[in-house]
Amino acid sequence: MSLASKADRKAAADAAAWMFNVVTSVGIILVNKALMATYGFSFATTLTGMHFATTTLMTGVLRWLGYIQPSHLPFRELLKFVIFANFSIVGMNVSLMWNSVGFYQIAKLSMIPVSCLLEVVLDKIRYSRDTKLSIAVVLLGVGVCTVTDVSVNARGFIAALIAVWSTSIQQYYVHHLQRKYSLTSFNLLGHTAPAQAATLLVIGPFLDNWLTDKRIYAYDYNIASVIFLILSCTIAVGTNLSQFICIGRFTAVSFQVLGHMKTILVLIMGFLFFGKEGLNLHVVLGMIIAVFGMIWYSNASTKPGGKERRSSLPTTRPQKHGNLGESNEHDGKV
Repeated sequence: MSLASKADRKAAADAAAWMFNVVTSVGIILVNKALMATYGFSFATTLTGMHFATTTLMTGVLRWLGYIQPSHLPFRELLKFVIFANFSIVGMNVSLMWNSVGFYQIAKLSMIPVSCLLEVVLDKIRYSRDTKLSIAVVLLGVGVCTVTDVSVNARGFIAALIAVWSTSIQQYYVHHLQRKYSLTSFNLLGHTAPAQAATLLVIGPFLDNWLTDKRIYAYDYNIASVIFLILSCTIAVGTNLSQFICIGRFTAVSFQVLGHMKTILVLIMGFLFFGKEGLNLHVVLGMIIAVFGMIWYSNASTKPGGKERRSSLPTTRPQKHGNLGESNEHDGKV
């Protein structure tokens, strides 16, 4: 196969991975918004546990059918991942509860520079001037779109700090573990989803009761709310898988930067389905700036020297992948 056709196939696979992630992420946000706003299901942490339980069921069935090959992830690595991942979920929920929407959005934006710092320190990544500037443009654009009222309090700041660092480390770890242990996205999800489902379904009802003063056991289920719950859990399987695929194929920084396209799409879809009162010149200008920054980042980071690794991370225990494993092209690629 020629180099050109290989490059074309990789570009097509990359585009498909991003599209898969964008569609499922935007879809689950809209479904969850309807579930919580319309049907009053405000148990966000428990809902996330249900998402991972459904994902566990999916990976179990695929493994039973032989589409996912056996793989190994040391318990110590799994434990660290689950701790960071669960702190990320709980931290984001608590941060949203305790902070203004504006400060919550600023905290989410700060994940990009934190992820950059992790890659520079741990993976010895070097960024070109254009790549750094393009990231700054994306931050500016999304900030203009989403940041309105900004008020800070001590407990909210601590919650945001925990959320930002735990989320950034968890996303870095997704890429790190796939490279280090030669795991496909299905393999890694098969290891982590059961542990996250078990822990979140245990702590979720207590945390949700603390945050909302409501008990999930007293929720008034009806046919419509159950349908939306099933839809949310089904879409979540794709969201979880596509996140692992995208971070595995690229890096946490690229996932964060280009992932803000989802923020833009959610704003647009929100205006279309939930009212247009927030659509103004200020928001449209921010969208344009953000999209320009994403295009610039895509171009700058793929140029020679735009984003390069100074040393390679050795891999261990290479494995044969099943039919559902995406091609493992991690070595030397950032």
